[in-house]
Amino acid sequence: MSLFAISDLHLSLGSEKPMDIFGDHWKDHHLRLKENWEASVEEDDTVILGGDLSWAMKLEEARDDFNFVHSLPGRKVIFKGNHDYWWQSYAKVNEVLPESICAVQNNYFLFDDRIAICGTRGWTLAGDESSEQDQKVYKRELGRLELSLTKAEGDGFKNIIVALHYPPFPLNREEEGFIAIMRQFNVKVCLYGHLHGADHQRAFNGEKDRIRYYFVSSDYLKFNPLPIDLSIFK
Repeated sequence: MSLFAISDLHLSLGSEKPMDIFGDHWKDHHLRLKENWEASVEEDDTVILGGDLSWAMKLEEARDDFNFVHSLPGRKVIFKGNHDYWWQSYAKVNEVLPESICAVQNNYFLFDDRIAICGTRGWTLAGDESSEQDQKVYKRELGRLELSLTKAEGDGFKNIIVALHYPPFPLNREEEGFIAIMRQFNVKVCLYGHLHGADHQRAFNGEKDRIRYYFVSSDYLKFNPLPIDLSIFK
């Protein structure tokens, strides 16, 4: 039983959103994703999908994308990204997801009966230039991460992985809310995505302050789900 992660699938099988406008490497990317996924992921494995799963604007428009992900091996744990406009209601999302896909919001997914997979979308601020709305969304996302972690801790789980869509590293050095919360709960692993193209240069992979970070945007991974090293939890 292995754990993998990949973010930003940006599927559009039920809508007209060609991804190759962002570069030739996105042409038919879902076919390369399928080939790579099936070559590495087994049925008893779990894959964390860290946001921006589908370009669909409405929930019913995302069904083809859900079915594509469902057809791939393994259990899938999904988190909301900034482009997942179809994700308006957690309850409604759960009603339509195929059985191999589990959505996480204000709660957690238990992997291997010992590791709690928590998380939320996240958000970034632009320092003093941040709007009142940005501040509101940022605080709400901090609250959602804390709710997720509190639920896992309350159920007795100390081995915790956090999945965020946005990078947790602050644009403004005064903005360290997500990292502070992860430290508070002794999180050992954090996964994030969101960055594409030239922004890959801003991504960090490695350990900082006892947290191991993985950058898992699909184009950065060349559409290969990344195996997560769980030896830290032994």
